[in-house]
Amino acid sequence: MSNIFSGGSHVLDLSNGATAVFIDVLMPAVSDLASEDWDFRFAALLTLQDQNVMGRGAVGFDLAEFDWGATERERARAKDFVLRATALAASGHRWSEMGYHPPRVHDYLHRFTTMVESCTPPADSSAARGFPGPDEAAMASCVRHRVLSALPLWDGCFLCNRPHH
Repeated sequence: MSNIFSGGSHVLDLSNGATAVFIDVLMPAVSDLASEDWDFRFAALLTLQDQNVMGRGAVGFDLAEFDWGATERERARAKDFVLRATALAASGHRWSEMGYHPPRVHDYLHRFTTMVESCTPPADSSAARGFPGPDEAAMASCVRHRVLSALPLWDGCFLCNRPHH
C-alpha cells in the first residue's frame, strides 16, 4: 500500500517507510518554526500521518483540501510557512536526533516543494476536508522529542509511537 500526497497536477506517492521518513524530517522543522494558528493546524495534519496510530497505507493529503486562509495574505503566508519548513527540513535540521540517516528524503522534500510551489491555494475554504480546524491545532509539545503532537489525545508524539524508539 502507498500513501498519496497531492497538489494540483503533482503527486507524491510514498511507501509506508518513505512516509515515515518524510514526516520524521518535516515534523521537527514545522515544530520549530510554528508561530501562528495556521502553523499549529498544519502540524496537527502532520500528526495525522502517523501510521502507527492511523494505520499503514492509510494516510496522505491533498493540498486542495486545506483551509489555507480567508484572505490572499493569509493564504500566501500559510504557503510560505510550508515552503520554509520544508526547506529547513531539507537542510538536515535535527536529523542527528533521528538515530538513522534518512534515505532518499531529499527527493521527497524536493518533490513536495515543487507541489506546494505550484499550488494555488483556493480562496474558498468550504472544500477543506481533513484539515484540522482551529480547535484541533497541535498545541502540545512532546517533552522528550521537542515536536508538536496531538497530546493529550494520543499517548505520545509520532516519534514516541515508533516501534524503534
